[in-house]
Amino acid sequence: MTSTELQTTLRAIFDARDRANMQPTIAAFLAVLAEHPDEPEVLYEVGGAYDTAGDEERALGYYERAMALGLEGDTLRRCLLQYGSTLRNLGRNDESIAAFERARTEFPESDSLRVFHALTLHAAGRSDAAVATLLELVADRVRTPELTRYEAAIRGNAAYLAELDG
Repeated sequence: MTSTELQTTLRAIFDARDRANMQPTIAAFLAVLAEHPDEPEVLYEVGGAYDTAGDEERALGYYERAMALGLEGDTLRRCLLQYGSTLRNLGRNDESIAAFERARTEFPESDSLRVFHALTLHAAGRSDAAVATLLELVADRVRTPELTRYEAAIRGNAAYLAELDG
């Protein structure tokens, strides 16, 4: 299978998924993985399917292997987000924060990483840092006359809250 064919196959399996019944999706991705055991994108998709099915412990191993085998680009960004979220869901907040810090360093313009990082900060009891992260996102991305008028105040509050977090 060429890279384009593989991408098409993965997309078709993903698009056909039923979030309420992930077993057929998992089976389909595992069949592709049997043919491409060291393909990072396939490993990522298997991990994502297990994650969606609620088998987060199993998902972690697939995400880790995908990253170790050189996952890159936007798929790496998505994998890091899902990996960090899964760690948070498993109560492994320090590891989740580290994953999001790595992800935000590699993908500084990603709004979704900022939002999910804030969720992890909140779960870790760092509510000030979580709100600061979201305020920074608002100041950077919500460009309405009403909010831009108060941009300096929003950024000042974000900096103050970030300082409170230490």
